[in-house]
Amino acid sequence: MQEKIDILKKWIEESNNIVFFGGAGVSTESGIPDFRSVDGLYHLSYDYPPETILSHRFFNNHTKEFYEFYRNKMLYSDAKPNTTHTKLAELELSGKLKGVITQNIDGLHQLAGSKKVLELHGSVLRNFCMKCNKFYDAGYVLKQKEVPICECGGIIKPDVVLYEESLNEPVMSEAIHLIEEADILIVAGTSLSVYPAAGLIRYYKGNKLVLINKTVTTYDKEADILIQAKLGDVFVQL
Repeated sequence: MQEKIDILKKWIEESNNIVFFGGAGVSTESGIPDFRSVDGLYHLSYDYPPETILSHRFFNNHTKEFYEFYRNKMLYSDAKPNTTHTKLAELELSGKLKGVITQNIDGLHQLAGSKKVLELHGSVLRNFCMKCNKFYDAGYVLKQKEVPICECGGIIKPDVVLYEESLNEPVMSEAIHLIEEADILIVAGTSLSVYPAAGLIRYYKGNKLVLINKTVTTYDKEADILIQAKLGDVFVQL
């Protein structure tokens, strides 16, 4: 593994056009569980499976139950950026990293100092009234014991992409552009099994594809560098 990390370090030193694409594994070291690991959200015991609860239809038909799960399992107000978040912010500040594309909704990249962050699945930090579109922060949602209601009487919805909902097209287009133009594409902390986000990797045209993940992904054979390890153990050395 050390030899691969040394090669990656050399690539980073020589490049000023790096793009990072990350998933839930980026934030697990900040105490936020992922979905598909043994102790992830998909393995929790609820009356409904998490993928059902986090769907557009369930939000509309069982809003109270949605928010019970959402407040318990999706909001981590005490979470702090970890080594990976911090290192990516440093790479951006140095002019090497052109952008972070994330499937995460926790806002930790921005908290670490990253400026160019494309949130494919939205953010728990933004919440909007479905009637008047008034903004509410995550703190307001967290404090409500029932369904959060706007002062106009409308239901407040998190600005996150639920199952059965489409991704934001301008965000997707910008992500595709970044990846197409990238010299180095670092893909980390994602199983690459959630589409259409996982399909973004196909737009990379370079020869420095780096995959860092603890478990196997369907794109492992296409990687120019494949590192199966905890992200923190890798990024602390970059």
